[in-house]
Amino acid sequence: MAGKKILIVEDEPAIREMVALVLSNAGLEPIEAGDAGSAQALIAERGLPDLILLDWMLPGASGIDLARRLKKDELTRDVPIIMLTARGEEEDKVRALDVGADDYVTKPFSPRELVARIRAVLRRAAPHADGEIIETEGLVLDPGSHRVTAQGRALEMGPTEFRLLHFFMTHPERVYSRGQLLDRVWGSNVYVEERTVDVHIRRLRKALAPSGHDRLVQTVRGTGYRFSVRV
Repeated sequence: MAGKKILIVEDEPAIREMVALVLSNAGLEPIEAGDAGSAQALIAERGLPDLILLDWMLPGASGIDLARRLKKDELTRDVPIIMLTARGEEEDKVRALDVGADDYVTKPFSPRELVARIRAVLRRAAPHADGEIIETEGLVLDPGSHRVTAQGRALEMGPTEFRLLHFFMTHPERVYSRGQLLDRVWGSNVYVEERTVDVHIRRLRKALAPSGHDRLVQTVRGTGYRFSVRV
């Protein structure tokens, strides 16, 4: 993952420079912006970064506002985002995940943990480059093109929801706990809370709802989730 371009959006110069140094030492390429407007200008000027480290509290538009804007834009919606903030309450974490953040790092943080989380998110964001096309009741997932269609119509979803759906469609009719899904979809060596699974399940169902396939993602009370065509 050497050379991956990481956009740091942080208004405090000292923190921004420290993070940039940590990333450089880890073989990553940091790009710095002090606010939302500068971040968007850099993306337009230098192209899409491989990942965005986004501070919550920014002058003008907040990090949450910027994350929401980026995830709604077709050009930037698949760029993974890690929120970097002093806000550590569970409600804040869920809010960040709801607008599309892939992970959440609370200040103060250790440089080693930050780099580990960045690498984990980059690994998770890599699309499935191989594998056969999968079809279930008119729902078609193509790992090669990274597309999901239903009755010939494209369904829009983020990279995490794509991986989650890919796992479900290749492992149907079995119940998986949140912990098992974290291990299988996110990886066993990542720092992600089990509540994260619920957020992405909700987003996956929302993506599948237009075609009615959200009913295939079933909650098994007290246990976890399964992908099933059975009523």
